[in-house]
Amino acid sequence: MSLLEHLDAWDRSLFLAINGLHSSFSDAVMSQVSEPLTWIPVYLLLLFLLKQRFGWNGLAWSVPVIALMVLCSDSGSVVLFKNTVQRLRPSHVEALNGSIHLLTDEKGEFLRGGSFGFVSSHASNHFAIAVFMIGVLHGSLRGLAPVLIGWAVVIGYSRIYLGMHYPGDVLVGALYGALIGWSFALLHTGVMMRIQRLG
Repeated sequence: MSLLEHLDAWDRSLFLAINGLHSSFSDAVMSQVSEPLTWIPVYLLLLFLLKQRFGWNGLAWSVPVIALMVLCSDSGSVVLFKNTVQRLRPSHVEALNGSIHLLTDEKGEFLRGGSFGFVSSHASNHFAIAVFMIGVLHGSLRGLAPVLIGWAVVIGYSRIYLGMHYPGDVLVGALYGALIGWSFALLHTGVMMRIQRLG
């Protein structure tokens, strides 16, 4: 068995172990965790922290940078990975039918997501946001980094739990998102330093 086959077997085994931990309570919690609208108060809090650190002018610069960052993270996870690698989500793998736990919608149909799952866009987007905020607010709030990374990890975990992604999808998505987030944090920091010098 090749290294790639070993990794794939490990990925599936870990996925089945996490997905198999379901209960009615956990289903409800993980479904909410996975829903982006759930985190609107967190997004607003992060914008507030940016305003507190950089003022209104800094916030006005930060918002379009964050929007561009999320666009790069989200579209990159699809164009560079999903559409290229075309690895099926576990929810679409026939061999796993009957072995995984999937939630259902109001019509009783299984929630499977799109066809391809490598990489997780949820993971890439939220790790991009987390690493970006850590980079630009470095030193402002003690303990911010572990909280933000933990937040992104929980969201990534929810995608495995719900049967939408293998752990490898989430891990690579997290690494890709972290790279995007750090790159945009460097861009943001450089521009803010120039703005402060001009001001």
